[in-house]
Amino acid sequence: MRHLVAGYKLGRSRDQRKSLRKTMICQLFDHERIRTTQAKAAFIRGEAEELITLARNSGKGSDTDKVNARRYAAARLRDPKMVKKLFDDIAPRYENRKGGYTRVYQLGPRLGDAAKMVVLELIED
Repeated sequence: MRHLVAGYKLGRSRDQRKSLRKTMICQLFDHERIRTTQAKAAFIRGEAEELITLARNSGKGSDTDKVNARRYAAARLRDPKMVKKLFDDIAPRYENRKGGYTRVYQLGPRLGDAAKMVVLELIED
């Protein structure tokens, strides 16, 4: 039984999960819509929304807070261009929104292995 065990393993080692998370969040911010499995979407959705909230709230802070927020985001994303896009393009779009920046659409099962497929996208506001 998996009582009190949080998170998704996805059949990968810790380093592979960490790399997958960084890559998929960067792809989400870059394309603003990705097609993936339901498990992977649930795996990255929380951290993606957390990074958007961090970027959105850093605009109201001091210069030190802004630098610290960008460093925190850079540690969780692998691409400096994605950090810039997050803080300059994506976060201002959600300035008046309290949360819920992503949407998940259910698709049919994948043909090869019948995995549940979804579209994870950033909400247009």
